[in-house]
Amino acid sequence: MNRFEGTKVLLTGGGSGIGRATALRLAAEGAALFAVDLSGEGLAETAAAASGPGRIATRVADVADEAAVVAAVRAAADELGGLDVLVNVAGIHRTTPIDRLTVADLHHLFTVNAVGTALFCREALPLLPDRTGVVVNVASSAAAHGNPYMTAYAASKGAVLGFSLSLAAEVAHRGIRVVPVSPGSVATPLAGPHVLPPDLDVSYYGRIRSPFGAAEPEQIAGVIAFAASRDAGYLTGAELRVDGGSHI
Repeated sequence: MNRFEGTKVLLTGGGSGIGRATALRLAAEGAALFAVDLSGEGLAETAAAASGPGRIATRVADVADEAAVVAAVRAAADELGGLDVLVNVAGIHRTTPIDRLTVADLHHLFTVNAVGTALFCREALPLLPDRTGVVVNVASSAAAHGNPYMTAYAASKGAVLGFSLSLAAEVAHRGIRVVPVSPGSVATPLAGPHVLPPDLDVSYYGRIRSPFGAAEPEQIAGVIAFAASRDAGYLTGAELRVDGGSHI
């Protein structure tokens, strides 16, 4: 399928994990992408792995830096000749017991996950076309379901979810769709370095384990591609939770 032939996409977090898988999926379906990430090496690997009719341009930028976000959106519009779709995947993960939680932890999580997403939306929305523009924001199943030691992370992703739902209402008059996608456990580098410390009680997680195991990034990318495509043309302001049934 070439569902994204002629579609101009700005994507954050394109250097690894779900972001990379989504960039490769959209490029394979014909999209012209501008991928942003903090890792230049990761972006280079993503661009090198691209196949199909689409193409991927890249830019190193910190989503938590307002000036960098403004410059990245302008560069994307210049490189692609406009924007049709914004996909916010960039984010960080932390597992911290409440008694060890610091103000610095809170600031970092909220700045990257929530503020970064909001800034890209603010800057990109004036460039998205009425009636066909799309924003897909990656939240998390943790935004609405309890997970021990993830209070700050869950709160930051809850902010992304709430922001997205309200944004959908705000831009509905332009015919722009806003869809939050909430993955559950995913086998990505985001989770790898943040395994729960060995001194914590992790028994609760046995209750919310998916019978399908952790998702592969490509499985989440497929849902994001659907949300951004015309196949989802009547979908907006509704969370797509992709957690393998772990919270049934």
